[in-house]
Amino acid sequence: MRSYSEAMAKREPISCLIVDDEPHARQALQSALARHPELAVIGLCENGLQAVKAIHEQRPQLLFLDVQMPKLDGFDVLELVQEQIPFVIFVTAYDQYAVQAFEANAVDYLLKPVDPKRLAQAVEKVVARVGLEEPSRLQSLLADPARERELLRRILVRDGSEVHVLAVDTVRYIEAADDYVAIHTADATHIKLDRLSRLQKKLDPRLFCRIHRSYLLNINFLARIESESKDSRIAILTDKRELPISRSGYGNLQKLL
Repeated sequence: MRSYSEAMAKREPISCLIVDDEPHARQALQSALARHPELAVIGLCENGLQAVKAIHEQRPQLLFLDVQMPKLDGFDVLELVQEQIPFVIFVTAYDQYAVQAFEANAVDYLLKPVDPKRLAQAVEKVVARVGLEEPSRLQSLLADPARERELLRRILVRDGSEVHVLAVDTVRYIEAADDYVAIHTADATHIKLDRLSRLQKKLDPRLFCRIHRSYLLNINFLARIESESKDSRIAILTDKRELPISRSGYGNLQKLL
């Protein structure tokens, strides 16, 4: 049987990114990884927005990812990169996310300050998996039941290398468009790869109402309801926009209002 070092000698270094909002933490991890020639650090990111852009442009195989960061946390980053999700090792000062990460098949979960022996173990796990597993397995992070139960406070939309962070209370309504949704705010319309039914489950049901198979309405922007006929009604929004209300949608509105 080939030794670990012999196996690595026949492989190209595994490209990786370090994502952490603390400068000393990034530098410490980079220094520690310098002792592992099986890895090649191709970038340092100081926040989630930089990470999404770097993953999109550089396609690393491995991500050393902090969990708690301003604006976009580690799980937000994974949601935005979707099919481009690399293998992930979480590096954080908090242990409360460990069970969730392991259940979602993350490669490893390291606590700060990182112990060199634990880091070496994590690197060996990555080496064993590269070439044997598809990184897309980490898509299960996004389907973790614990996270599905969390109500969204913001919606993340990627537009090329840019990321838009939309506060849910600024969203007036969301419109279905096949495998995409159009998210309408006062200032713009944002297109996101998602299903309306999936997004609805993650939004506050006291705020967003399914008024039609194609429309999810933020009731804070509902001005009035008008009847066109016995079974035909229209939602008039505060900006005068009109949206159709189906029979079942009207029932949903009655229950909510």
